Amino acid sequence: MRSRQLAIYLLFTGVLGSSIASAQEFDAQAASRFAGLALQCVHQEYPNKISHVLSGDADVKPPRELTPSFYGCFDWHSAVHGHWLLARLARSYPEADFAAPARKALAESLDVDRIAIEVEYMTGEGRGSFERPYGLAWLLQLAAELRQWDDPQATQMVANLAPLEKATRDTLAVWLPKLAYAIRVGEHSQTAFAFGLILDWARIAGDREMEQILESKIREFYLPDRNCPLSYEPSGQDFLSPCLAEADLVRRILSPKEYSDWLSVFLPVIPVDGSADWLPIGRVTDRSDGKLAHLDGLNISRAWMLEGISRGLPVDDVRRGAIESAASIHRASGLSSVTGEHYEGGHWLGSFATYLVTGRGVVK
Repeated sequence: MRSRQLAIYLLFTGVLGSSIASAQEFDAQAASRFAGLALQCVHQEYPNKISHVLSGDADVKPPRELTPSFYGCFDWHSAVHGHWLLARLARSYPEADFAAPARKALAESLDVDRIAIEVEYMTGEGRGSFERPYGLAWLLQLAAELRQWDDPQATQMVANLAPLEKATRDTLAVWLPKLAYAIRVGEHSQTAFAFGLILDWARIAGDREMEQILESKIREFYLPDRNCPLSYEPSGQDFLSPCLAEADLVRRILSPKEYSDWLSVFLPVIPVDGSADWLPIGRVTDRSDGKLAHLDGLNISRAWMLEGISRGLPVDDVRRGAIESAASIHRASGLSSVTGEHYEGGHWLGSFATYLVTGRGVVK
């Protein structure tokens, strides 16, 4: 779980700066800071930004009544991956001080009656595009985490969550065949990142039909791509890289040799000299601005995407040095921003940091 392959740059002092720790040094004490961010927000209802279709006056309700499992952390998708964070860290560090509060929060949210209301909401009239694909992908990632947790309470939570997991899966199964084009942006609607989360879930859940649908779409949308315009990135409020997310996705379905050949034409800008200069970190000018603070998340997600890209290549590929150098500087910058000083970043950056430091995209 504590990936020995990653050299993780961590700052846990609460101020900006840099320090270096090995993956082995990411322990329960370090994890507690990320867990604390999620525990603080998963049941904090306000401030709240809902994406809610009103069909009449009866639909005017507070978030806790509309979606009683995932009403905290400012928005639905952040609440979902905040719960994923708690499951991931409680599973990884079962004896840590935060494990019991994390279990309690998960059990409260994943109560069978609350999940039934979530299903009713998601499948309601006019909500076919609700949280599609980002929030839905994270919901499946939460289900995947619970499925892999060998624990009686987790097993019960898997059973409780199952109706919402199925509703999410079925919504995506209807949408994906109709999707004619990839969505190549740096925010929630991006398909490449979501496809990666969903594909990982499908393999863990043994959903071969969904796996085949996704592999077909990946080949259709992404394998023909050439010369991704990395120099156009980032846009001003990205938290995902369109180019790197695509590359991190494609490595999931190709052999190392096939992937190496594809990457050569997709991202020919990657140097062979081991330098990190080819990919400068994203610059955040105001962390109290929720959209501008997205770029802290970009630096974190770039780091895990770069690590995934490196993992997908043959061990002797001459580009790995430059890819890993770029990953290191992005880890250092991104992780140093996870302070919780501003709710605009604190309600979600911990989840991204946890995904990175636990190697979720490459180590299950």
